Amino acid sequence: MSFLQLAGKRFLVFGVANKKSVACAVTKILLGEGAEVLLVVRDGEVRARAAKLFPDQKIFCCNVESDDEIARLRGELEAEGGKFDGLLHSIAFADFSEGLKPFHETPKKAFFQALDISCFSLVSLCRALAPLLNPAASVVTVSISTTRMASENYGYMAPIKAALDSSLAFLTKSFSEFSEIRFNAVAPGLLKTSASAGIPGYLDSYLFAEQTIPRRRAVQTEEAAAAAVFLLSPASSGIAAQKIVVDAGMEINYFNKETIKKAVG
Repeated sequence: MSFLQLAGKRFLVFGVANKKSVACAVTKILLGEGAEVLLVVRDGEVRARAAKLFPDQKIFCCNVESDDEIARLRGELEAEGGKFDGLLHSIAFADFSEGLKPFHETPKKAFFQALDISCFSLVSLCRALAPLLNPAASVVTVSISTTRMASENYGYMAPIKAALDSSLAFLTKSFSEFSEIRFNAVAPGLLKTSASAGIPGYLDSYLFAEQTIPRRRAVQTEEAAAAAVFLLSPASSGIAAQKIVVDAGMEINYFNKETIKKAVG
């Protein structure tokens, strides 16, 4: 028996947007381990891109802002038969179309839309799909390495990710009334993804991270994906309501002498 025990297991993966996404890397690992994977994406346009990456996988569409679409997705998945051993929630969105603003000037509409898509969708999807999850299933979401670092260019998404992190404990507790389903997060540092490229000033932060990380090399998407797959697997059965940080040690090295020297001259 393999360590991860994924062969023959069945998973739902939300959020395959392109080849650089965490969800894409997770899907590749799961398939390589002999698991069955069903994909869920936002709409037909994303579905067409995902189909090029995974032509042999079943792909469903669901706009998680819509309760009707979530209900429709549940019906479509029920029609497939069987239950799922795990679910990856790799969904996030923030509207920066108005440019960067100080946090206290965050538009209310933008904040609540991001909260709905990036955080509450985990709750609404798991509520709707609970009957389709095996009693010992694992649910994993994608967070960030820290929600306490007040980075101007990440803005209001950090408080939203903090809400996502907190929801893990409450989901684990409420699902414990009828199952052993557990909820965890993989929390990577700065990644080079298409989604991150849309964040103003992100590249400079990414380059700074490369200098600050002890190994002088940024976290790779595949490293975050590997941690997520571990959390999805039975091998992590003792881990619940936790956030696993994958930052290659950046949080211990902010006062690296070389970085300080560059900053103060």
